[in-house]
Amino acid sequence: MAISDPLEVVILAIIVGTLAAIVYSLRVLVIMERRVARMDLNIERITRKIAREEMKIEDEEAKLLSEQRLIEKKLGIKPKAGKKKK
Repeated sequence: MAISDPLEVVILAIIVGTLAAIVYSLRVLVIMERRVARMDLNIERITRKIAREEMKIEDEEAKLLSEQRLIEKKLGIKPKAGKKKK
């Protein structure tokens, strides 16, 4: 099965070129998907670190508040009323 018609050669070249472009595009998409997945993991790791720091801050605030109440109790100072939330 020899291809002798120049038009058939051109059509075959277009088909092969199109297939090559599709394969290249899929390769680029896979690479981009991997990058996005890596970014997602990094964001998740940063979020965990921030949550951990928030917990430390909240624990420290609770500790300081209890110490403040203890000192106020020893000094006989009435604790201030908390702000009302709407």
